[in-house]
Amino acid sequence: MAISSILSFVSDRKRPIVAAVTLFIVLSSLFLLFSPAPSALPFFSSPSSHLSSSSSQASIPVSSDAPPPETPTSAASASNGVSSSTAVDPISADAPPPVTGTATASDTVGNNTADPPRPDAAAAAGDAEVDMPQPDHGTPPAATAASGSAGHNETTAGVSGERDGEGRRGGGAVEEPLELPSWELCEVGKKVEAADYIPCLDNVKAIKALQSFRHMEHRERHCPTEPRPRCLVPLPERYRSPVPWPRSRDMIWYNNVPHPKLVEYKKDQNWVRKSGNYFVFPGGGTQFKNGVTAYIRFIEQILPNIQWGIHTRTVLDVGCGVASFGGYLLDRNVITMSFAPKDEHESQIQFALERGIPAFLAVIGTQKLPFPDNSFDVIHCARCRVHWYADGNIKTNESYGGKPLLELNRVLRPGGYYIWSATPVYRKDPRDVDDWNVMVALTKSICWRTVVRSRDNNKIGVVIYQKPTSNSCYLKRKNNEPPLCYESDRSRFPWYTPLDSCLFPAVSNSDGVNSWPSSWPERLNMKHLTTSNNSSILFSQEKFDSDTNHWKDLVSEVYLKEFVVNWSSVRNVMDMNAGFGGFAASLIHRPLWVMNVVPVDQSDTLPIIFNRGLIGVYHDWCESFNTYPRTYDLLHMSYQLGALTTRCHIIVVAAEIDRILRPGRWFVLQDTIEAIRKMESVLRSLHYKTTIVKQQFLVAAKGFWRPGSTGSQS
Repeated sequence: MAISSILSFVSDRKRPIVAAVTLFIVLSSLFLLFSPAPSALPFFSSPSSHLSSSSSQASIPVSSDAPPPETPTSAASASNGVSSSTAVDPISADAPPPVTGTATASDTVGNNTADPPRPDAAAAAGDAEVDMPQPDHGTPPAATAASGSAGHNETTAGVSGERDGEGRRGGGAVEEPLELPSWELCEVGKKVEAADYIPCLDNVKAIKALQSFRHMEHRERHCPTEPRPRCLVPLPERYRSPVPWPRSRDMIWYNNVPHPKLVEYKKDQNWVRKSGNYFVFPGGGTQFKNGVTAYIRFIEQILPNIQWGIHTRTVLDVGCGVASFGGYLLDRNVITMSFAPKDEHESQIQFALERGIPAFLAVIGTQKLPFPDNSFDVIHCARCRVHWYADGNIKTNESYGGKPLLELNRVLRPGGYYIWSATPVYRKDPRDVDDWNVMVALTKSICWRTVVRSRDNNKIGVVIYQKPTSNSCYLKRKNNEPPLCYESDRSRFPWYTPLDSCLFPAVSNSDGVNSWPSSWPERLNMKHLTTSNNSSILFSQEKFDSDTNHWKDLVSEVYLKEFVVNWSSVRNVMDMNAGFGGFAASLIHRPLWVMNVVPVDQSDTLPIIFNRGLIGVYHDWCESFNTYPRTYDLLHMSYQLGALTTRCHIIVVAAEIDRILRPGRWFVLQDTIEAIRKMESVLRSLHYKTTIVKQQFLVAAKGFWRPGSTGSQS
């Protein structure tokens, strides 16, 4: 009777109240489960907060008894490409490989480590001290479509894990599924090795349509137009995880880059030898008769002011071969951007990257290099086979030549050195004498001072020039050849932009003085206003410091502690939207180097990155990057995917990430949960192992799966 009365009371008088309370409890539970408040995520902030916020930004609290960041166990401690000379156990040339089996073998992934959230590399328009006009990025040359694009019918499940703020596995909101492709291997043109396919450099149809190869046009970028490549590059047969650094500087697995042509072609010059399962790099070169270490020491002897690793931090090595010069400069705290074209010297840049040495595919042909003005402390050329006086002959009064050398002048820092070691410097053959005389006239016309000309004990000659630090010499020239550029010419962004035929002044500021950066390593955290030569935007010290502190805290507290990334196996990193280079700076004490990429549609911060003593390039991520497949251990992107996928499909972006990334290595994305879910579904279709951390990060490990294979990383 009493129970009946209670039920009657509830149903008749309190039913609305009970229903309201029940609904409130259900909705609150769902909200807490799927939409944690920002205050529950203590390490994260909005995408652009650290390029626009002031010093009031709160730093990440660090417990006084927290363990220090992981210390690498490798024998060399290199920071962004700087290694020590600690001895390493040698590997027998015929030793069995550390990973056996076919391309379906897998790397184990260990070490729970984490990567910090990263601010948007581009400062919003409202963040800039002055308005920044959109730079003229140029128009890519017309090209043709690439074959091998995938269909869009299949959705393939991968392995996924998700952790909430406490690291527990949890669920998330359900979204509409992305239409995923049925992945296929790329179909490439004749004479293109499928496993080495680079879409913008191997566009056979576009290259055949060129009217001239005279200025290396066939080695320049010719990217496929729509449909853009959505295919996968196959693995070389018996590919395995690379030899770890620092052993890799001296030896790599033959099967990872199975191209023996250089062994025969350069057999008398000690570039590379084949020994059992390995390619071995003795440290020789065409101009390095006593080895590259002796060559570096010789340069220091004839030019003490070069001060490797103190005054000189960034070097551009033109026509670098297998990059031994840059590889051995790492011991001197020097980071070298080594570059060469993809040409008949089969896979020389691929050798360099497999060795763990910074390198990049490029050519000085008809277009500017993708670097800002006044970037490099030193430029080096040892028999690099570039005709510096091309496009005319200053001796015979033809149309003024020297565009390639004018391009070096553009990217060389005022007061910087150009080191040239080539036969015209020391041989007396008629052709060499003529070339030397032309070079003398050309360097004089652009006001380069000859600092020293000398020979080593093998009679190999070197001449070193210095770029002026003021404009006084230009104004005193009898002939205005090459003519001085107008200041408006400086706004031409170096992306698909023709080479200049005019000479930029050494300085453009009102006081007429161009100061050299602080000595390394102090310059890494320079505190002064920095302006880009390619835009009018001004970045304040406050923004620079805020970004630096943000990444320092985030990397130490999140990236190195929570992500499932084995940092001891990471030799190189590509930061796909680098901002001020804060992410790279936060990794400076680890034995790795970072390629800082500044997208062409974002604010121009690359001059700041070079001023800090780091290296990087401009790029458009709707196109393929100038590197071989399987050349980076970790790719990193922060709050860029949304804007990027308004211009090109997410499948195109994912295919390029997969092309660049080594099997067994990692892609890290910081973005909104919606962007993360979309990218995760694409990567799972590629059989990546994925983990979502704190609803802000996607950590994805690439396996060895390829279409048609039966294995995947497990």
